[in-house]
Amino acid sequence: MAEIIALRVEQHTSGLGVHSSTPRISWTFSSIDESICDWKQFQYEIAVQRETGPPAHLVVQSAESSLVAWPSTPLQSREQAQVRVRVRGSWMDRATGCAHSDWSAWSSWAPVECSLLSSQDWIAVPISSPSVPVSPNEPLRPLLFRKAFVLPSAFGSVYRARLYITAFGVYQAYLNGVRIGDHEMAPGWTSYNHRLAYQVFDVDALITNKGDNVLCIEVAEGWFAGRLGFGGGRRYIYGDRIAVMAQLEVVGLAAERFQVASDVSWKCHPSPIVSSEIYNGEIYDARAEVGDWSQHGPLYVDADWETVSVLAFPRARLYAPNAPPARITEKLTPIKLFTTPAGRKIVDFGQNLVGKLLIHSMTLPVNATVTFTHAEVMDDDGELGTRPLRGAQSVDTVISSGRPLLDWSPKYTFHGFRFVQVDGWDPETEQSWQTNIRALVIHTDFKRTGRFECSNMAINQLHQNACWSMRGNFLSIPTDCPQRDERLGWTGDIQVFGPSATFLYDCIGMLSEWLEDVACEQSEHYGVPPLVVPNVLDHVWPSIPQALWGDVVIILPWILFLSSGDRDILHRQYASMTSWLNQGVRRGKDGLWDPELWQLGDWLDPQAPPDEPGDCRTSGTLVADAYLVHVTSRMADIASVLERKTESTHYSCKAQRLRSLFQDKYITHSGLIVGDSQTAYSLAIVFGLLSTKHQLDTARRQLAARVRMAKFRVATGFAGTPIILRALTDTDNLSLAYRMLLEENCPSWLYPITMGATTIWERWDSMLPNGSINPGEMTSFNHYALGSVVSWLHETVGGLRPLQAGWQTALVSPQPGGSLTHAAVSYDSVYGLWSCQWKVVHDGDRDGAVIFCLDLVVPPNCRAVVKVRTAEDGSSNLEENVGSGNHRWKIPFHPWLWPPQATAPFITNPGQNVN
Repeated sequence: MAEIIALRVEQHTSGLGVHSSTPRISWTFSSIDESICDWKQFQYEIAVQRETGPPAHLVVQSAESSLVAWPSTPLQSREQAQVRVRVRGSWMDRATGCAHSDWSAWSSWAPVECSLLSSQDWIAVPISSPSVPVSPNEPLRPLLFRKAFVLPSAFGSVYRARLYITAFGVYQAYLNGVRIGDHEMAPGWTSYNHRLAYQVFDVDALITNKGDNVLCIEVAEGWFAGRLGFGGGRRYIYGDRIAVMAQLEVVGLAAERFQVASDVSWKCHPSPIVSSEIYNGEIYDARAEVGDWSQHGPLYVDADWETVSVLAFPRARLYAPNAPPARITEKLTPIKLFTTPAGRKIVDFGQNLVGKLLIHSMTLPVNATVTFTHAEVMDDDGELGTRPLRGAQSVDTVISSGRPLLDWSPKYTFHGFRFVQVDGWDPETEQSWQTNIRALVIHTDFKRTGRFECSNMAINQLHQNACWSMRGNFLSIPTDCPQRDERLGWTGDIQVFGPSATFLYDCIGMLSEWLEDVACEQSEHYGVPPLVVPNVLDHVWPSIPQALWGDVVIILPWILFLSSGDRDILHRQYASMTSWLNQGVRRGKDGLWDPELWQLGDWLDPQAPPDEPGDCRTSGTLVADAYLVHVTSRMADIASVLERKTESTHYSCKAQRLRSLFQDKYITHSGLIVGDSQTAYSLAIVFGLLSTKHQLDTARRQLAARVRMAKFRVATGFAGTPIILRALTDTDNLSLAYRMLLEENCPSWLYPITMGATTIWERWDSMLPNGSINPGEMTSFNHYALGSVVSWLHETVGGLRPLQAGWQTALVSPQPGGSLTHAAVSYDSVYGLWSCQWKVVHDGDRDGAVIFCLDLVVPPNCRAVVKVRTAEDGSSNLEENVGSGNHRWKIPFHPWLWPPQATAPFITNPGQNVN
């Protein structure tokens, strides 16, 4: 019998601060006993316990267990409830073949507590320093805010205490000297002019009901007022005053209520942190400490603190996030401490990461200054490689007071780094440097859901690198890079990486909320989504229509829907999608893209010169038009899911017309495509742009020829890279796909692995074979976009992908090839764990015979369509539909011819940069 092991509301894991009066409920099942198969839910019962009265029960005849409707009357702001579920299912006993059905045990009670659902629930106002910025070119000094209070004498024991808090900037809060929560860079980065997140904290245990209390908050400029963007960037994009808005609510056992809200009665003081910037790092002056300012009690004297000034209530919509916050998720120990030729001390953590340092102990003379400079790589001269940082200093500074400094870490910045140069302090003079120094890994604290491994260690490292790059670039928003003067929410990067992202980690809540910001920003630009969201580049790069990047408003919601089954995402973003197609796309007279508009296109084609990454061998207009056909067709699918039949028919007819126009413009009758490039053929094959079998056969041969001529090296950029292996696979060129994957010469996926990469690079050759850094201005060693290939590892090598949105039905179709002898993939869905493992072994009973062994675990309430091709001619296939449970197959396997040969192994493909 299946057991319910996880119950959650919306995307919340804790249930605290749910920003919905009718939150949807989901539950996950444990794996079932091997003696049971084909377990299916056909009924569920939900019990809701409100704060008063008996539990309410609702029984529903349904197989749904994901995002089911709230079964009770709407919740009110602050209201608490508890929910539990039991289900009725049927199954087969493997041993007897008999059918059974029964109720499961009840799940544990899961708490649900609403946030402040209306702006009318707030009595707090934003408070700031009465001082105004002196210079528009200088960072704002962080501020300390403080409010002492005593609960009324008649107040009894504390039943519940909640802090609702946000900031114009980033903050950390303390109650009676204890830090509240463990969030990093809260409240996170949103489109602050439209949406401002706030957090809800349970502070029951921190309140003193008899005596003095003090609520203290430190605020730094963060993304709100800090410098953002390249080309010098801009400060004060959202405002030139950092501020906090906090509301503490205490409820007694007798329902007494007491509130402390930010208002004119609070005091403020400059922080001992002189500055803390996203790009440049943090300067901490220990000499400027202000005593135990966060401690309660009447002994702390704040006479030199200023009375705050009150700012206007935010016009942006206040909301409690449906996604997890950024947190410290891991601590790394350095692997090496060495000295450069110039005599600099370098700490090597062995892994390119995103986060900050922690130094447990530092003893320095008064006024001594120590700097920590962060970088991802060492240059070929043996010194720290800081050139790729461009205008970001990435330096943290400590100025000593003469007293020992314990457990120091910067608070309001983060860096992308593997190496740290230490100046002004010798780490070897303290306790063991390996125990004294740590790297704190920071990212949005989402759950790992997808895993993959195979018999090739380099491919395993490639997959691991994609995971690290995703972690480093999912800090509040999906960014391009985490280290230089950029770190922005580029829409094209997440569009191409979306399928990989949603498989690797549970990022549905984070990305769906980011899409709301996209829609908000898009509404200000006549249907055109900005290239980066939140949009901070108008002064450098105005919002001009761009295919692939703008198409994120259609493609990413669909990806999230396939992963989660959540139709509400499609419904919520539908206006954004139609606005893009109806207003945003700049069309020519024929309805395709305006050919006069420059397109980013197949960005970072490896043949492009280092400082001209848009100089691609595939026409940018061809890429744009291919995407336009694709997203228009996808709109028909989305309208159908939302039961908008008329609109679905409209978009379907429009897509067919655009497809015909594309064929007339770019494809010959025989199937040759303008540009004759890897990207052009891949787009046509994967997006279904070829009209006849003859054209498809030609495209298959031409793509194979282009790959062989390139000696299996990658010749694609942003548009072609995510799909080229799929295009080869879909056209019976599986061996070429594996050969391309396994290529180690640059440009290739495994070349960075041979150079010691621990994350995905922005360029195929971010580091040249001689160990020097690519001379291009745009050279990052932590960019996930080119790691989109891992989706092919999951779906083709491992063999798992959803057939039904939400993973209730999946296709299991591993395609072994190359030199791989085994692979394993798993995905932790909302229904439970999917797992597929295969290996190729020699049959000892038959001389030379090879057996393909497949082990599959289907979670309860799910079904799998199993299709395995184990011979190139199709003579040995497995096709079967199975229900939940553990399944195993052993079938003959006939390996494909390996390795395939290049067409001209001694001739460099003209026009391609190879080394």
